[in-house]
Amino acid sequence: MAICEQRTVIITGSGGGLGRAYALALAEAGAKVVVNDIRSDAADSVVNEISARGGVAIANSDDITSIAGADRIVNEAVEKFGEVHALVNNAGNLRDRMFVSLSEDDWDEVMRVHLKGHFCLSNVLARRWRDLSKAGHQVDARLINTSSGAGLQGSIGQSNYSTAKAGICALTLVQSAELGRYGITSNAVAPAARTSMTESAMPDVVKKPEDGSFDFWDPANVAPLVVWLASSLSKHVTGRVFEASGGKISVADGWRTGPVEDKRARWTPEELNAVVSTLVDRSVPAQKVYGT
Repeated sequence: MAICEQRTVIITGSGGGLGRAYALALAEAGAKVVVNDIRSDAADSVVNEISARGGVAIANSDDITSIAGADRIVNEAVEKFGEVHALVNNAGNLRDRMFVSLSEDDWDEVMRVHLKGHFCLSNVLARRWRDLSKAGHQVDARLINTSSGAGLQGSIGQSNYSTAKAGICALTLVQSAELGRYGITSNAVAPAARTSMTESAMPDVVKKPEDGSFDFWDPANVAPLVVWLASSLSKHVTGRVFEASGGKISVADGWRTGPVEDKRARWTPEELNAVVSTLVDRSVPAQKVYGT
């Protein structure tokens, strides 16, 4: 049996790029797929691709940034397929500018799509799954969030995007801690692939090789990890952030307590001059910020 057979998965922003690759791979793995994208024609196109390959999918263009929109997405999925078992929060946007040039609207729009977009559907589904668990039903549910290398390391010209993606990592940790008792896992993926966003930001880097060699930037390279995370096989893994690109996969090692100096009394500012320098020298070097 395919690893996602008898599971229904909602994927946001799946009319193209990574979301499309996830939708195709999940359908191939047996999942019933809800292809959500505000571009209804793009969502329909992916559904047609899935159907042509023998898979099962429906298109949905409701707004992920409101609870009302999230309710409609979940209700349609449940009406069509009976239940939802996994959510892939993939939709995103960019408003790239240097920090001092960033407008209030640039900030708010990125937070709305990334952070509120992650919140609304996750919240609606988590409440549904919690209630099912409390009613005695066995729940085996998945929240799969999308962070970024920019959220893990920072990125020049992307203070809004980097902040949102870092916030998604924190959200993943809290979801994992709070929802495990109900049979829900939460993990995040920080992918690197060729999408409309990366093609606009770094077209020469992510272009497809002309010599037929391995296409490192193909979004399909990330899809197997998402399929596995959506399956029952991943039930023992939660609260993790995975980096995936090309043929590479790793578990991100996030903020953690480093070297400690404990005086067991209050420090003076003058003492801290030497102490902080020593702690920085002993700590793991900061990773290079994107764009530097």
